[in-house]
Amino acid sequence: MPKTINLPLRVYEDLIKVSEELSLMAKKPISTSMAVDLLMEIYRAHLNNPCALDSFSLQMRTLNLMAPEEFDQYWDEPERQQVSKKKIKAKKK
Repeated sequence: MPKTINLPLRVYEDLIKVSEELSLMAKKPISTSMAVDLLMEIYRAHLNNPCALDSFSLQMRTLNLMAPEEFDQYWDEPERQQVSKKKIKAKKK
């Protein structure tokens, strides 16, 4: 049964672009859920290489990752600011 997830707008827009790129490569429609599945398969295939897994694990440990709540707020914030600025400019006119 399908499940719904919430994605920051920019992540969702990027997923749409990836889906479109994969559709062009496959010369057939690739939905967003198919794109996610393909990306996960690529991720798993890449990390089956022990050298890639070690390198990726090291990178993950050294990254200064945000908390999930911070990530969602950070990625949606620039869009909110642009919308707010447009509303303010529209009100001034």
